[in-house]
Amino acid sequence: MSESSTRSATAVAGEPAGPPPMVRVENLRRSYGTGDAAVHALRGVSFDIARGELVALKGRSGSGKTTLLNLVGGLDTADGGRVLIDGTDLAGLGEDALLELRRDRIGFVFQSFGLLPILSAAENVGVPLRLRRAAPGERDERVALLLALVGLADHADQRPGELSGGQQQRVAIARALANRPALLIADEPTGQLDAETGLAVMELFRAVVRSEGCTALVATHDTQLLGLADRVLELSDGEITEH
Repeated sequence: MSESSTRSATAVAGEPAGPPPMVRVENLRRSYGTGDAAVHALRGVSFDIARGELVALKGRSGSGKTTLLNLVGGLDTADGGRVLIDGTDLAGLGEDALLELRRDRIGFVFQSFGLLPILSAAENVGVPLRLRRAAPGERDERVALLLALVGLADHADQRPGELSGGQQQRVAIARALANRPALLIADEPTGQLDAETGLAVMELFRAVVRSEGCTALVATHDTQLLGLADRVLELSDGEITEH
């Protein structure tokens, strides 16, 4: 077991009473395939993320970062171990409860942006609020606030094809924040951006964590971006080490 895993296990056994960490991962294991061909993506991964923390996850391509993010976000099921979000064990939730958790408590940002091309920036940001059936006035107010937060108040009516890559990623971040998630998960959010734009997006994550009061787990391989995180976790050979 890695040093960080040992610290986490010790904390679980003897920590004082109080609010749980926003994310707790305990002895998480995930493999693909069987027998000699099996790929062991995660080998007993354990760590905590405190509330309000921006944690960067680094590791070479194919190291299992996306697998780990999918498990933390309730998009995949582990072979062993468990994930707790704000004290809730994901393994104990049915499909409907998981869907509700992802909709209301977790925001996702992906490398490919994932915006709907026929909708304007404002309409894309408003999609999660429509799914929650928020009142039109509440929806419009939240969308306007978020577009201002990411610096796109003047681009509300533009469609994704009319925006730069950095602007599209800012729209995606705003959309992820629409339902005021407690946890923001981002998988290589700067992977399609140039260095300068990528740095600006990572700085935006830093600002968002502070202004929205959420927690963020961001996978990135960019060394420059790692310096903006409160803490860096490295995934190597299916295990986590902390920097």
